[in-house]
Amino acid sequence: MNDQIHSDGSDHEHGALGDAEYAEFMELAAQEGFDLEDVEGAIGEAGHGPLPVLAVVGRPNVGKSTLVNRILGRREAVVQDKPGVTRDRVTYEAEWAGRRFKLVDTGGWEQDVLGLDASVAAQAEYAISTADAVVFVVDATVGATDTDEAVVKLLRRAKKPVVLCANKVDGQSGEADATALWSLGLGQPHPVSSLHGRGTGDMLDAVLEALPEAPAQTFGNALGGPRRIALIGRPNVGKSSLLNKVANEDRVVVNELAGTTRDPVDELIELGGITWKFIDTAGIRRKVHLQEGADYYASLRTAAAVEKAEVAVILIDSSESISVQDQRIVTMAVEAGRAIVLAFNKWDTLDEERRYYLEREIETELAQVSWAPRVNVSAVTGRHMEKLVPAIETAIEGWETRIPTGRLNAFLGEIVASHPHPVRGGKQPRILFGTQAGTKPPRFVLFSSGFLEHGYRRFVERRLREEFGFEGTPIHISVRVREKRGRKK
Repeated sequence: MNDQIHSDGSDHEHGALGDAEYAEFMELAAQEGFDLEDVEGAIGEAGHGPLPVLAVVGRPNVGKSTLVNRILGRREAVVQDKPGVTRDRVTYEAEWAGRRFKLVDTGGWEQDVLGLDASVAAQAEYAISTADAVVFVVDATVGATDTDEAVVKLLRRAKKPVVLCANKVDGQSGEADATALWSLGLGQPHPVSSLHGRGTGDMLDAVLEALPEAPAQTFGNALGGPRRIALIGRPNVGKSSLLNKVANEDRVVVNELAGTTRDPVDELIELGGITWKFIDTAGIRRKVHLQEGADYYASLRTAAAVEKAEVAVILIDSSESISVQDQRIVTMAVEAGRAIVLAFNKWDTLDEERRYYLEREIETELAQVSWAPRVNVSAVTGRHMEKLVPAIETAIEGWETRIPTGRLNAFLGEIVASHPHPVRGGKQPRILFGTQAGTKPPRFVLFSSGFLEHGYRRFVERRLREEFGFEGTPIHISVRVREKRGRKK
């Protein structure tokens, strides 16, 4: 499976398509009447792998969300003239001067619960750790505060490129306020009015210089390191016990009290002749921004561990009903595009009745990941622990699988012939052709004669899994509709 490590488009301009396959595909697109620039863009979008990430950080009410809206060119982030309106980190796709990147708006600081400095530091720490570059927003009219200085220390430790945004500079009179921020030691302050748009273009030009064309790959053999496996799940589900059993020694503190693990612990463990890097993460609790300080940090670091992993092993307590928290953790791993293995712990404690009801719960509550390999284990007794590594290998294989364009189009032709799209409004949209533009996870672009309904896309995904496997991995499908001839000049 490792021969496909570099096939995710990270070092090829045509996504996962080779030169010959790309030329053949573009010829097919031309025959079907598609605009070739549009086709090229669609392959680029789907095949890019992860986009570089730009985090917007700063203390409350300095105008982060206003700046995000300005960069996006639309009102997406909630803006209000009081601190703490943004309660969660929110990610958007943005574009400037033809370059696309992910934009992370940070916030959600509960001052009454945690104290301002601690909560700002926690949010900034997570955002910075997962970003490729950072825009640090400071209110130029107020100047640098102690909280700003605390964030600066984090930025220096992280050694990430930083663009300093001196916000709320509405005219020439505010330029001197911006100049004073040289004292932070982060280089040139860029005077900006995110409310009126003044100076944002120059600042974004500086951002593009700081952002890499593609983010560094933080996992897997591409950097010569072992596969990274994140053990995730809600508190006290048995993650540390599982890690100790896999390692055959007590490497992690285990206690019946939930939340013993605060920091992710990286362990190199050899299994079946292969070295794996297991990350035992702190449990994820329900409302991150309302937690006590230590749990708050733990949840942020768990999310960071998932971002850096290739495979998420999601541990679920089979003796209890599948909870909303369990489902939220599954969704987090799917949205991060990680290979997934479901491990049901404490299986040896179940009676026949509980097993029956658990199977029903899995069918309904975890239907979105019915494709994920499943192992029923006991972290205490070691039951079925030998099945964990094969399940992880299966998930990685699905995550890296790529279908050649010719074979994919033959398959799509069969689908269109045997199960055509329903007629809507007197028209019957049809999949004309498609390609797999990337892997890790598999990403497909379908080109069609009309809009494909969500239900039909789900049907196509299900048939893709039946035909080609893709066990243990999310699949991303995007659709480009052919514009009517003559619409473009």
